[in-house]
Amino acid sequence: MLFSHLNNRQSKILVVDDEPTSLLVMTEALGDLGEVIGCASGVEALGVAFSFRPDIILLDIEMPNMNGFEVCKAIKQNPLTALSIVIFVTSHNEQIFEYQSFENGGVDLIHKPVDLNLCRLRIVNHLKMKQQEAQINTAKDDVAALIAQVPVFISYWSVQELNLFNNDMTCQWFAVSGNEMIGQRAKDILPDDLYLALHNCLEEQKPQEVLNVPFVDPSDNIEHVRAQINLQFHEGQAVGVILTLTDITSIKRTKKLLAAESERLRVMLNSIGDAVIATDNEAHITFMNPIAEKLTGYSAQQAQAKHIDDVMKLTDAYSGQNLVNPILLALRENRIVAMSLNTQLTALDNRVYRVEDSAAPIRDDDGRVSGGIIVFHDVSESVAMAVKMSHLANHDLLTDLPNRVLLYDRVSHACKVAKSKEQQVALILIDIDHFKYLNDTLGHQQGDLIIKLVAKRLESLIDLNYTLARIGGDEFAILIPEIKLTSIIDVIATDIINTMSEPFKIDEQPYILSVSVGISIYPRESVTAEDMMTHADAAMYKAKEQGRNRFCYYSDDLEHQFKQRQSVEKLIRTSIENDKIEVYYQPKVALGSQKIVGVEALVRLRDTNNQIILPVEFIPLAEETGLINALGESVLKQSCYAAKEWLDKGFRIKVAVNISAKQFTDKNFCNFVAQTLQMSGLPSELLELEVTESALMEDFEVTKSMLNDLAVLGLTIAIDDFGTGYSSLSYLKLFPVDVLKVDQSFVRDMMVDSQSMDIVKTITSLAHSLSLLIVAEGVEEKQHLNKLIDLGCELGQGYYFYKPMPKEEFDKLLV
Repeated sequence: MLFSHLNNRQSKILVVDDEPTSLLVMTEALGDLGEVIGCASGVEALGVAFSFRPDIILLDIEMPNMNGFEVCKAIKQNPLTALSIVIFVTSHNEQIFEYQSFENGGVDLIHKPVDLNLCRLRIVNHLKMKQQEAQINTAKDDVAALIAQVPVFISYWSVQELNLFNNDMTCQWFAVSGNEMIGQRAKDILPDDLYLALHNCLEEQKPQEVLNVPFVDPSDNIEHVRAQINLQFHEGQAVGVILTLTDITSIKRTKKLLAAESERLRVMLNSIGDAVIATDNEAHITFMNPIAEKLTGYSAQQAQAKHIDDVMKLTDAYSGQNLVNPILLALRENRIVAMSLNTQLTALDNRVYRVEDSAAPIRDDDGRVSGGIIVFHDVSESVAMAVKMSHLANHDLLTDLPNRVLLYDRVSHACKVAKSKEQQVALILIDIDHFKYLNDTLGHQQGDLIIKLVAKRLESLIDLNYTLARIGGDEFAILIPEIKLTSIIDVIATDIINTMSEPFKIDEQPYILSVSVGISIYPRESVTAEDMMTHADAAMYKAKEQGRNRFCYYSDDLEHQFKQRQSVEKLIRTSIENDKIEVYYQPKVALGSQKIVGVEALVRLRDTNNQIILPVEFIPLAEETGLINALGESVLKQSCYAAKEWLDKGFRIKVAVNISAKQFTDKNFCNFVAQTLQMSGLPSELLELEVTESALMEDFEVTKSMLNDLAVLGLTIAIDDFGTGYSSLSYLKLFPVDVLKVDQSFVRDMMVDSQSMDIVKTITSLAHSLSLLIVAEGVEEKQHLNKLIDLGCELGQGYYFYKPMPKEEFDKLLV
């Protein structure tokens, strides 16, 4: 039906993902954009696609049996689905996946975890383009139907200039009928100018020629025609010419009328409410109406002949980057161009306006671009209002913090991100104890002031990537995304309670508050945003029931872990204060002679039941609580005094001490090492400090300065667990490193895993080429020893030789 493109059709979306959760989330999220069907496999998707004929297909790449690329090829090869838009979805960031996606026919690529808001925007844009494409195709058919109703001469001529087809059956255009014209030469039928143009197209192989020529028809009604000559090709060879003639007599006559109307048009442009600027084809201003004068700050006379960029200074409202004026694109690309989103115009007097609208080229009688016109208007007030309304809808009026609506959205997003990264999310709900009584007593004005003070105090406690929200009269919430150690939650909750217990001063009058805090953890006991908010609320009430001024987890297991953490933290503190930190020593041997040449100092902690606690159970906690420096100092002191004692007995045993990343970045660490060496009397060449690759990589300049200062002392620097970090090998040349320690995981597996063997060989070769000493950790079997000797490894340690032992046991080995 003519103009059928005006009828809107519901969009069709096919989502293909073998992960049920992702499939459900995507189909639910896109449900309001059209008819959505989900498939869990590529084979199923093909069957559905051929019958459903979707506009857009969201296609997961990695699927069993038939991957996304194979599905896409099958879809593009079938005429029923060849025009469907394919958007690939993947969790891979490698460029090869992006390349293959577009190579296989995809038009876009979305990375997992999927940002649903961004995903929706992309799909909406593609749907709009799809709809516009359909409308354009329908419009073409409509135009063809309309053209069939107007008097247009259509003909086809061979390369020998013989007429093969024409539609002049009534002798409207020429003195001969259409049937009589068939087989005749163009030279005998066409006017001279028209024939010469057709002949030149064939001679010069010009694909197209459009020209206006005078014309006399048999009825003397046509005076001017527009001729369009299109050369037709097949396999690179010209095979014929399509010639169309359109009566433009009325157009020519109309132009005279247009000239008379030009003044009336100028008056109209000066009267409309939008700004209008016209330019020539070089973008130099030829016209400006009064509204444009106001917004640019230039008068029409000042702007005359100036380049559009000199008068309209357009920038992005958020990034501040300069924007290309749409009239330049309209002139260059000969099309209508919309102004970029978030465009702002800086006037001559430095006033800034938010503007929007579009530009278009102006064509002359012959269809050539003779200039351009841009129409725009000031939307500053509407933009400001929209921003304000959006902010008000998502923020608390009193504190300007995010409200419950925005918090819920961020909790939902944080849970999705945490799921993809296998991390945790915490929601801390904070309720001011007995606030209603305080509010009623002091009055609502003073109560509001207290709420503001509480909000500021809570803001001072949290990191920038956390979300602090006010979700009720006296309730606040803190969202902590991407948690690696749950112990950080305990620290924050304790800080909240302690901070809130400090008096609030209003009119010099102190008010002491307490808070009850409830905590919910995703995904341990909460699997949705609703669960998190409900569970945190329940935990908060549990805290109130237990006497207020405390925090509770929704999970009893986490409460138990917290108590254990407190116990271990207390044990570390008391052990440091009472010099109860124990140091075990694992001998290092020369592999050739198996003679003990050194030891590695390993810290141990003993609990109240006299059971040894291994470092993996308390070192992370010591780092988190800031006890690592004191712990490390204790180990270094004991190790240096032990090595000095062995030296006094005639044994030169080098002691290696592990240094944590936090110790290494301590500005006073180098001074402490020097003081310890001086106090113990241990020669510096008998002390080795072991640092991990990750610690070296935290800050290059700080690391280099620290290592150089330590090297000046004369001690040895070793890189521990080499091969497991991410440092650049070039740093080995820049840092004063003496020893590489091959990580025990590679040594342990090298006899059964070729990759581990290659890594050990590579590290050994690298150490030798850089004149570094190499130590193999984790030597547990005879074959390990033999192979390491073959590779040229000098030193080793492991259970094949000795386990870590107390100093008293090691002393017996030296006897």
